[in-house]
Amino acid sequence: MADKIKFALALALLAAGVVGFYLLSEQAMVFRVLSVLAGVAAGAAVAWQSEPGRRFVEFAREAITEAKKVVWPSRKETVQTTGMVFAFAVVMAVFLWLTDKSLEWVLYDLILGWK
Repeated sequence: MADKIKFALALALLAAGVVGFYLLSEQAMVFRVLSVLAGVAAGAAVAWQSEPGRRFVEFAREAITEAKKVVWPSRKETVQTTGMVFAFAVVMAVFLWLTDKSLEWVLYDLILGWK
């Protein structure tokens, strides 16, 4: 139950920051943006103290660790793969154009007799 209360408080703080943005409409934009950032920071701090918040932080850390394990292709591999995709697209375009023109010729010239 305490986690639900913390999460509700975090949402209330976030909403307070957004409401503050609109209530400070006569103030400089810096103060308005700071009110939103303060609401987000306070909400995040309260949410972090809950069990779902701690699980989310742990998940984010694991996601960063996994992203660091990714092996990105070299420039040569990227250029070769892009070239193969481009060549395949050109071949398919020519194939589909030839198929379309063949079916058009069969349908309109041979079957229907239209010119």
